[in-house]
Amino acid sequence: MGTLRDLQFALQLKIEELRQRDTLIDELELELDTKDELIRRLQEELDRYRANVSLPGASAAGAACSTQSQDKQGAKQNTIISESFALEPVTVALVSQRSCDKSQESQRLIQAAFSKNDLLKNLDEEEIRGVIACMYPTTIHQGCSVIQEGTCGAQAYVLEEGKLDMTKDGLRRLTIEPESMFGELALLYDCTHTFSVSAETDSKLWVIDRQSYQGVLVQSTLSRLSHSVELLSSVPFLQPLPEDVIMKMSDLVEEMHYAEGDYIFRQGAAGDTFYIISKGQVKVMEKKAGQEEPTVLSRLSERQWFGEKALWGEDIRTASVIAAGELTCLVIDRETFKDIVGGFVFGCGQEVQQSQESKSESEKDPDLLSSTRLSDFQIVCTLAVGEFRHVDLVQLKSGAKPLFAMRVLKKRLILTSGQREHILREGRILMETHCPFIVRLYKTFRDAECLFSLTEACLGGSLSSLLADRGYLEDYSARFYTACVVEALAYLHCRGVIYRDVKPENVVLDEHGYAKLIGSRCVKRVDMGKKTWTFCGTLGYIAPEIILNRGHNVSADLWSLGVLVFELLSERLPFSNSDPLKSLSAAIGGIEQIDFPKTIGKSASSLIKKLCRSNPSERLGSQRNGAKDIQKHKWFEGFNWDGLCKRILNPPVIPRVKHLTDSTSGDHYTESSVELSTNWDDF
Repeated sequence: MGTLRDLQFALQLKIEELRQRDTLIDELELELDTKDELIRRLQEELDRYRANVSLPGASAAGAACSTQSQDKQGAKQNTIISESFALEPVTVALVSQRSCDKSQESQRLIQAAFSKNDLLKNLDEEEIRGVIACMYPTTIHQGCSVIQEGTCGAQAYVLEEGKLDMTKDGLRRLTIEPESMFGELALLYDCTHTFSVSAETDSKLWVIDRQSYQGVLVQSTLSRLSHSVELLSSVPFLQPLPEDVIMKMSDLVEEMHYAEGDYIFRQGAAGDTFYIISKGQVKVMEKKAGQEEPTVLSRLSERQWFGEKALWGEDIRTASVIAAGELTCLVIDRETFKDIVGGFVFGCGQEVQQSQESKSESEKDPDLLSSTRLSDFQIVCTLAVGEFRHVDLVQLKSGAKPLFAMRVLKKRLILTSGQREHILREGRILMETHCPFIVRLYKTFRDAECLFSLTEACLGGSLSSLLADRGYLEDYSARFYTACVVEALAYLHCRGVIYRDVKPENVVLDEHGYAKLIGSRCVKRVDMGKKTWTFCGTLGYIAPEIILNRGHNVSADLWSLGVLVFELLSERLPFSNSDPLKSLSAAIGGIEQIDFPKTIGKSASSLIKKLCRSNPSERLGSQRNGAKDIQKHKWFEGFNWDGLCKRILNPPVIPRVKHLTDSTSGDHYTESSVELSTNWDDF
C-alpha cells in the first residue's frame, strides 16, 4: 500500500509540475508577443530618425511619453488588477463552506503560523477559522518542488512536518521549518514567484487556494454587513431611512464586546452613543434617592436597543446598563449618526460648477470630430510603447490645429492577459466623463486586430516626471496639483465611479499647467452603499480594505490621495518596500506607524493622516460634506477653489511644449476594414 501511495503522490506532483510548465510557456509566449510588438514600434521610430524627421526634444518627448501611458518604461510600479472573485451568493456560499477535517494539533499549528505572518495576522477570529477550515493537506517527497521561481501561483502553504529549502537564482536563501507559512502573496493577486521551494525531506503541508481564501473573506464581510443591516432595519425610528443610508450606517457602526458585569454606561453620566444588542443580554438598573441598592427596571436581549435619546442631543443617562453575561453590541455615536442622516454625497456641491466648465471645453469638439473616421488622422510621432498598447500623437489630415493622442490596443494581447472587461469598462465610463480635470476620451474605433481611442493630448508630462526633475514639491505646488485631483475624484465619486489608481504617473499636465487624471483600467462604477472586491491598484497606494479583501468603495481613493500628498511633499512613499508583502503589511499597519520627513509640515501631516485613516468611513471626505471637508482643511486655507475651476489660477509650472505639427511621420491608419465604434462590446 505504501508503494502505491507513493506512486500516487509522485504522479500528482508530476501533473502539477506539467501544469506549471504549461502556464509558464503560455506566459513566455505572451511576453514574446509583447516584446515583438515593442521591437516593431522601436524599429519604426529608428527608421524615422534615420530619415531625419524632426521629433520633439528629449524633455518634451519624455514628458509626452509619461503623459499618455500607464505602462511606460520607467514607471515605478505597474498597476495590478486581479480577477475579481465571483460574488454570486451560491458561489460564495459553496467556496466559504469548503472544509477539511483537521486534528486540534494541526489547527493550533496553522493558527500559530498565521499569527506570525505579516498578512494573515490581521484577519479577525471568524476569518481565521474560516480560512483554516478550507485548508487541505498535501505531501511533498524529498527533492520534489513546491514552488518554482518564475511561475505564477494561486496557493499559500503552511508546513506541518519536514523541512523545505527556499532558493533564489539557484542559491539557498532559507530553510523553512514547521509552523511557517509561505506563498501568501498569491492569495491576493496573480503574482510571479521570485523564489523556488523544494523539499529537503518528506514533508506535510496545508494548502489554501486564492478562491477559497477570498470566498471566506467575502462571506465573512457580507455576513457581518447583512447582520448589521438587519439589526438597524429592525429599529422603528430608523426604518424610514433609505436603503443606501442604512447600508452606510451598517458600515460605520462599531461592534463592541463586554463581559459579565461590565457597565455599558452609568446612571447620571452624559451620553452621546446609541446601542443595539447583537448577542447577549443587559440589565437596566436605576438607583433612586434613599435606596442603597439599585432596582432592576428591565432586561433587554438580542435585537433590542437602548440609549437612543443620545442621538438627538445631550443626554444624561437616567439608569445604568450592565452586561448580563457575554455581550456584543452595535454602537454608533451622535456625530456619526448626524453625518449619515444628513446626507453623504461626495463633493456633489461642485458638480454644477464642473459641469459648466466641462461644457465649455466639450463644445470645442463635436463639429470638428463628429464625422471623422480613423483614416482621417495622420500620425505625428509615437509617444509611448507599453505592455499591450502604444500611443501615437495624431492630427487631422485637414491640417486643423488641435493635436490628439490615439491609444492603440492589440485585441489578442488584451484577451490573453484577461483585461477585456477592464478595458471595456474604462472606455464606457470615460466616454460619459466630461470633466476639466480628467483627460477627455472623444471617440473610439476598432478593426479586426486593434482598438483605438482618441483622447486629449496632454503633453506637459506627468507628476512623476516632475518629481524626477525637481525632487519633492513645495506646499504651493503640491496643493495646486492635489486640488486638481480632488476635483477629478469629486466628479467621479458623484457618479458612483471609483478610480482606484491615484498616483503621480496617472496625473498629467496640459499645455496650461493644469493637472488631469488619465484613464485607468481600474475605474469601476459601484452603486451607492455597495462595495466591490477586486484587488486593484499599485503597490504602495492600495488601501488596507483592498489588501484585506473586505470590500471597498470610493473611500479607497481617499487613502491613495493621502499617499499622493505624502509623495509630492517628500518624493517617497509612506508604505514602500522592495518586498511587496512588507509594503502591503505596512499599509495595514497604518499611517500612524510612519515617520514623516521634515519636508511635510504640520497641516499637511494632519491632512495625510485624516485621509489615510484605517477605517474607510472615518477618512476625510467620506462624510456628509464629502470633498468640501477636504477643501476646508487648514492645509488648503486661502486656496482659491473657485479660481481653480474657472482656470484663472497661475499653475506652479507652465510646460514648455514644442510645436510638433511641422514634423510628422507621414504614417496614417488604413481605411480598409476600419469602422467607427461607439462602444467596444463587439470584440
